[in-house]
Amino acid sequence: MSLRDRLDRPTFGMNVYSGAPAAVEIAGNWGLDFVFIDAEHTALGLDLPMERMILAARLAGVAPLVRVPDSTPTGLRKALELGAEGVIIPQVHTAAQMREIVAATKFPPLGRRGGDSSVRSANYGGPGFDWAEYAARANRETLLVPMAESPEFFAEIDAILDVPGIDAVHFGPADYSLSCGIPVDYAMRHPQVREAMRELIAKCHARGIKVMLPCFPYEAAQVSELLDEGADMLLVGNDMAFLNAGCRNAAALAKGARA
Repeated sequence: MSLRDRLDRPTFGMNVYSGAPAAVEIAGNWGLDFVFIDAEHTALGLDLPMERMILAARLAGVAPLVRVPDSTPTGLRKALELGAEGVIIPQVHTAAQMREIVAATKFPPLGRRGGDSSVRSANYGGPGFDWAEYAARANRETLLVPMAESPEFFAEIDAILDVPGIDAVHFGPADYSLSCGIPVDYAMRHPQVREAMRELIAKCHARGIKVMLPCFPYEAAQVSELLDEGADMLLVGNDMAFLNAGCRNAAALAKGARA
């Protein structure tokens, strides 16, 4: 079942920053719906290491979403051709930019995405390949997730969300807070951040668009709170945080033993 087919209920995923395929496989082994593989803030590119991450996701039965470095057409297309189920696009600020993103990720008549049959998303042009079926399936199943993480996005929110082709929007509280000069809080309790989150949810849902939110702290109470607020897709952890928690525990054990 594709991730799109699961979006009629809340879905849960985790961020992967380490570039380790094992982290992706473990997420799938535990039944998470998707992994948010980051190529914006990590050493990962849209290359062979990223291909390993996407293959690990497919092996483990967890949907790979790739946060691309930026909104350039080549990067968007390559992420999808490598086999990502969708792309998460940072720093979206205007409706004009959003239209360019849709054009780069959708085949005609919805966009102007360039095509090649010798790629994973086309099954390498293998048995039964048909261009019309491939283009229609890609247009139907590929998830397009821009990020709302700046005052500019919210200044133009209606025009951006009215661009056809958006499946979900990911709210980025850290960059939004940094841009506004207010304290960063992933729990989104600052009144201005919470107001922006609620505005995004209301305006997305009015258009049938899903909303992805980070869930921190990683606790049941926070999950319930954000679901009550209207979240559709929750990020309930990340591999670097899990490593830090494990190493913090190991350091505490070592400190206690030395004492």
